[in-house]
Amino acid sequence: MFATHETIAAIASPPGGAIRGIVRISGPDTTRILQTLCPADCCFPQTASRIGTSIDLGDPLGNVDASVLLWPNERCYTGMPSAEIHLPGAAPILNAALERLLHHGARMAEPGEFTMRAFLAGRLDLTEAEAVLGVIDADDKRTLDAALRQLSGGLSGPLNQLRTELLNLLAHLEAGLDFVEEDIEFITQAELSSNVQRIADQIQAINDQMTTRSGTTGPPQVVMRGDPNAGKSSLINVLGGEEVAIVSELAGTTRDCVERTLDCDGLTVRLIDTAGIEEVDDAINQQAQALGDQAHREADLLLVCVDLTQPALRPWQLELQTTTTEQPKNGQHILFVGTKRDRCDELPPWAGDDWVLTSSLTDQGIDQLRTRIGQQLQSADAVESTTVSSTAVRCRETLTQATEALTNALQVIEHQLGEELVAAELRFALDAIGRVTGVVYTDDILDRIFSEFCIGK
Repeated sequence: MFATHETIAAIASPPGGAIRGIVRISGPDTTRILQTLCPADCCFPQTASRIGTSIDLGDPLGNVDASVLLWPNERCYTGMPSAEIHLPGAAPILNAALERLLHHGARMAEPGEFTMRAFLAGRLDLTEAEAVLGVIDADDKRTLDAALRQLSGGLSGPLNQLRTELLNLLAHLEAGLDFVEEDIEFITQAELSSNVQRIADQIQAINDQMTTRSGTTGPPQVVMRGDPNAGKSSLINVLGGEEVAIVSELAGTTRDCVERTLDCDGLTVRLIDTAGIEEVDDAINQQAQALGDQAHREADLLLVCVDLTQPALRPWQLELQTTTTEQPKNGQHILFVGTKRDRCDELPPWAGDDWVLTSSLTDQGIDQLRTRIGQQLQSADAVESTTVSSTAVRCRETLTQATEALTNALQVIEHQLGEELVAAELRFALDAIGRVTGVVYTDDILDRIFSEFCIGK
C-alpha cells in the first residue's frame, strides 16, 4: 500500500511537446512546497483558487510564468491539499518543475497513486477509479463512452442501490431474530422471497450485460463472409486504402484471414476478410474454411457480401437474412452488403432495403458502408459495453458469487430451513457486491488495480 501521509508529485500531462503541460502535487505539505518555488509576495488563499504567478526552476531556466490551481484543504479530488502547476509544455520545463518539487520535500508518485487517494478519500468508488484508467486508455469512441458511463456511476449506482436494499432486508431479518420470542414478524416470507428473487435477477442482468464483450480485447471484429469471388477482397482493399488482399477473377484466391484496421464513423474496428464459403476436399482449403468459420463465430459484426449479379441467394445467405430480423445472439450483428453494383443494371428482388450496395470499382456505397459499420456497432455498444474491460474481468466472478448466494437464500426460504441461514447468505451476497464497488477491499486488490495506471494519474 502507498503511504498516504506523504506529499507526492508527478507530471500529469501526456509525454510529447504541447503548448501547456501540467505538474501535479498532493499531500499535507503542498502549500509549503509551492511557497518555496513562488515569489515571496505570492498570496495563497485558504479556498480553492487559480493563481497567476511564476515558478523558480533554478539554473539555467530561472523563473517561468505559470498558473497554479490550488485546493488548499481536503475538499478536493484526493481528499488532501493539492495543486496543479500549468506551465509551457516543453519537457525540460516540466521535468525541472518536478525536480524542484521533489527537492523541497515531495516524493515521486507511484502509478495510480492520485486516483487511489481519491478512492480512499471516498471521492470515487472502485469501479469509478477503474473507469479513470479506461478513459486514459480509450483508443476509440466506443471504449471512451463505456468508460465515461462507468465513471458517472453507470455500474456502481445500480449495485449500491441493490446493496442498500439487501441491507434493509437483512435488518428486517435480524430484527425478527432478536424478537423471536415476542412473535413479531418484521417481514413476511413471501415479501422476503419476492425481494431476494428480484435483486438476484437484477444482479444477474448486470453480470450478463457486463460479460457480453468482456471476453474480447481490442477493437470490435468485423468479419466479411461470402461466396468465392463475391468481391470481398476488392472491398477490403478499397476500405483500407491499400492492396492487402489478392484480387483475381479466379475464385478462391483468399485462403488465410486478411486483416485491416479501419476508422468507421469514429470507431476503430478490425476488418477481416475470409475464404469464400464452399465445399472443399483438400486439406489446405479445409483449413481455410475452418479459419473462416472461427472468425465468423467470433465476429461482433458479420458483413455478408453478396454478388448482386448472382441469380438467387444461397441457402446459408437466406438463413442469415432471417437472423437479421431476430434478436442478435451472443452479441453478434449482421449487415448485408451487395457487391459489384456497377455490373448490375437492375437490383435483384432479394436485395433488401437495408442492404448497403457497393462497387469497389466506382467507390459507390463505400462511405455509406463505413458509416453503417460504425453506427451498428456503436448502437449495440450503447447497451452491451457498459463497463471497461478490466472491471468486467474483475467483477464477473464476484457478481456470480452474489447471485449464487441469493439463489441459496431462496432455497432456504422455500424449504423453511431457518432465517439464520437466510441471513448468512444475504451477508455473503453483500460482501460480494461490496468487493465490486470497493466497500470491501484488500491491499492486494488495490495494488493490482492501481499499478496498471500511468504515473501522474
